[in-house]
Amino acid sequence: MRLVALGFGYSAKAFMRRVRPKSVVGTTRSAEKADDLHQWGVRSILMHGEPSATLAEALREATHVLVSAAPGERGDPFLHQVERDLAHAEQLEWIGYLSTVGVYGDHQGAEVDERAQCMPMSDRGVWRLGAEEAWSALGRRIGVPVGIFRLAGIYGPGRNKLVSLAEGRARRVIKKGQVFNRIHVDDIAATLEAAVARPQHRIYNVADDLPAPPEDVLTYAAELMGVDPPPAVPFDDAALSPMARTFYGEVKRVSNRRIRTELGVRLANPTYREGLRGLWESGRWNERF
Repeated sequence: MRLVALGFGYSAKAFMRRVRPKSVVGTTRSAEKADDLHQWGVRSILMHGEPSATLAEALREATHVLVSAAPGERGDPFLHQVERDLAHAEQLEWIGYLSTVGVYGDHQGAEVDERAQCMPMSDRGVWRLGAEEAWSALGRRIGVPVGIFRLAGIYGPGRNKLVSLAEGRARRVIKKGQVFNRIHVDDIAATLEAAVARPQHRIYNVADDLPAPPEDVLTYAAELMGVDPPPAVPFDDAALSPMARTFYGEVKRVSNRRIRTELGVRLANPTYREGLRGLWESGRWNERF
């Protein structure tokens, strides 16, 4: 596998660690992160929106492309820039696009699968849905399967409730009926690996088996650490940021049935309990990742 990651972030790193490609090229907008990627054996390309001859060459030689860069008001930051190169990538087998379950919007606590209506409530969700459609259309034009992966809230080493508790940032906000969907980063990597083995134009929800109230997750993390959870704060008194309030404005239970039945994925962390316990007991909970 010769992998190009457009936006080399947390999930892309987990995928690389799992599949160990023959070569990896990753883009970043941070010079500091570019240096870090080199230490991981990634050929980094510093991008600030301008065309890159180095990236063009890497794309034409790629067998797999993973896209995780966030779109903006003008759409995906890479799509039009790389379309010609991807069309001439003679060995390209698969494109994966990392999206978000936020494209579904609010379903008032109902279960949603990949056939559910998308009703994004924020600009970010609208932009993500547009980027999904644009990448899918590109794949069909150039004859390359594009997998769309709608990710739930991501946690894993260095990014979890154990860390926020240890750093004093955790808040136990209570809103009746609220549940969030989540997924361990290692299970994202496993899902991508399974999809690469069965490349096709398909949308996949990537979430664990248990949508749960956020206060339950925080309380369980506190139990693992042997500390008291933060005091409960009613939602109306929480003074959340506008972005945080949009998350609490959406309630849905995301079904992962398709990745289990079609891709044969068996989650290593089927609920937050296994995920947090594994991080705590392994000592990886605060690992720089």
